[in-house]
Amino acid sequence: MDRFKGKRIPFCRWYLALGNPAEAARRAGCDPKTAEQDGLELLHSTYCRSYLKRLAEAPPLPLRQLVTAGLTRLAFGSANDAAKLCFAEELSDDALRGLDLFHVVSIRRDRNGFEVKLADRQHAMEKLLECAAEADGADAAAALLAALQGPQEGGNADDELFPQAAQSDELVENAGNPES
Repeated sequence: MDRFKGKRIPFCRWYLALGNPAEAARRAGCDPKTAEQDGLELLHSTYCRSYLKRLAEAPPLPLRQLVTAGLTRLAFGSANDAAKLCFAEELSDDALRGLDLFHVVSIRRDRNGFEVKLADRQHAMEKLLECAAEADGADAAAALLAALQGPQEGGNADDELFPQAAQSDELVENAGNPES
């Protein structure tokens, strides 16, 4: 039985992001008690070394895409682990490490207990809408510019403005032509 089945790829992605084999192993689903050893084994395995090399050579995600992914997670992701933190009587270090606290902005403790402040979902959704509007505006500006420039050499202005329609038209035309 392969004890790392289903954990290699997540481990590699987490390791590339965090640079810490033990933390990457925990986040990939390894037992927190053996995560340090598991992380080192995974890191030195042929498969992981090869996959990490491919990941490192891939172009990084654009910052806009990373921010959008984070905002999407804040807007629509689960904050159940933050609730576990609030209502648990006591959490072991391993259990605490296993919690997804991405939504937690701050934790404050005083003599009356503690307060957990979460990210504002509505604000995250508003920011996502702004990003979508900017992207739509950029696409619209590019389409307008292409239309004003007219058809390029050997091209059709409609094909440039509506590439999906051009592909559909080609499929319809070829379907009616038995030679194609």
